[in-house]
Amino acid sequence: MPRLVSNPPNPWLSTSVEYLEEPPPARLQVYEEEARSIVAQNDSPDISFTYSVNPYRGCQHACAYCYARPTHQLLGFGAGTDFDTRIVVKKNAPELLRAELARARWRGRETLVFSGVTDCYQPLEACYGLTRACLEVALEFRQPVAIITKGSLVRRDLDLLARLAARAGATVFVSIPFLDPALGRRLEPGTAAPATRFATLAALSAAGVPCGVSLAPLIPGLNEHEIPAILAQAAEAGASLAFMTLLRLPAEVEPVFVERLEAELPGRARAVLHAIEEARGGKRNESAFGKRMTGLGPRFTAAEDLFRLHARRLGLSGDRSERLAARAAESAAPRQGELF
Repeated sequence: MPRLVSNPPNPWLSTSVEYLEEPPPARLQVYEEEARSIVAQNDSPDISFTYSVNPYRGCQHACAYCYARPTHQLLGFGAGTDFDTRIVVKKNAPELLRAELARARWRGRETLVFSGVTDCYQPLEACYGLTRACLEVALEFRQPVAIITKGSLVRRDLDLLARLAARAGATVFVSIPFLDPALGRRLEPGTAAPATRFATLAALSAAGVPCGVSLAPLIPGLNEHEIPAILAQAAEAGASLAFMTLLRLPAEVEPVFVERLEAELPGRARAVLHAIEEARGGKRNESAFGKRMTGLGPRFTAAEDLFRLHARRLGLSGDRSERLAARAAESAAPRQGELF
């Protein structure tokens, strides 16, 4: 059961403050818990990985479009501002990971992804260091990892990631859905500026850590036109990989996103929502497995073709659609489930 911390640590007073943006205006509440497990298993054909580690619940980045918002309701919290300001810290994450990797049944399993739900390099990581401690465990067991983050705090761990990349395998994807910093600030107010994220890619590349850009989410009517420039700047920074996914608005995410969109971009909101529906066959969300991360129709096809054209031209590999197709084919075959 998460326990409220009466005097939570302040990331902006930590030794890693140089990697953080300005503190958010909302008051933060921190809860600590002794988690029962740390490795989550995913069977969805929409996701290109099977195992993930999430040291935190909720996320200070406060992205209006975050598909993980409904998970906060499992804790009795809300999917709106609670998700942004009431963060749960899994204090025993490194110990749980060590115990899991030490089990005989784990041997030979695939890459561990940090994080499949909320960002493992959100500001609180500057205080708790759980992601770094988990990566040290991964290095100890020579466990390959992949990271998806918007946080420039990942640069704190360049030394560790370089060793992991050399000895076991490590790849970092930096999520950059917007090139325009003003636009990004409206929908993801707690994240690093786009220029900072490109600088993070450059630092990762210089350290010898394979890295890529995640153009996620693609929001029809809002950031399609930025696809070529985002890919070009990522390649210039040293990225060698790229993928793109369409906006998802499951359950309670839709009202949070729509409210933010209408408040921050009132003159464009109606057109953006229409464009989302155009790319989803008249709907704002697709819940069917195998179809959640991709769209249909001329508008989505044009955006996908634009991405592939420029990714190929720039030498950015990692076609997500091919990986998802492989996962879909795999999921269609019968397999024995296992408790985790």
